Amino acid sequence: MNALGDVNQGIAASSASRHQFSVPLSATRRGARLARLLATEQLRSWGLPLDPARLIIAELAANAVVHGRVPGRSFRLGLTFTARGVLSIEVTDARGESLPTRRNAPLEPAESGYGLLLVEELADRWGVRGGPAPVKTVWAELDLAR
Repeated sequence: MNALGDVNQGIAASSASRHQFSVPLSATRRGARLARLLATEQLRSWGLPLDPARLIIAELAANAVVHGRVPGRSFRLGLTFTARGVLSIEVTDARGESLPTRRNAPLEPAESGYGLLLVEELADRWGVRGGPAPVKTVWAELDLAR
């Protein structure tokens, strides 16, 4: 096979080895609820366990609506499941200047509750990345191949 055919075959294998889902949603309570419902159906269609992923998704979507809302702007839910068994959850909102922080005291609630402590306990990894301005993405990963 020629080099171009090898590249095309590699691209096809790469896309076949992972599942991706992404959807923009209104930054409202209804949008947060829809994020959880759509994610639940997507996880089912991929044959993945629903929990703890949907708990993490519910919390990150609620945070995008409460803390990341900019009138007239949506938030985006992204899910990726790799061939290595890692489920990546990403919620991107329009308030890049409003970054969540990790707590030093493990049982100290955030000003609105225990949400990110829940994410920290349930996810194998989580974090925040900025950009492109003015957005930020809060992400969490679950190792499902264990």
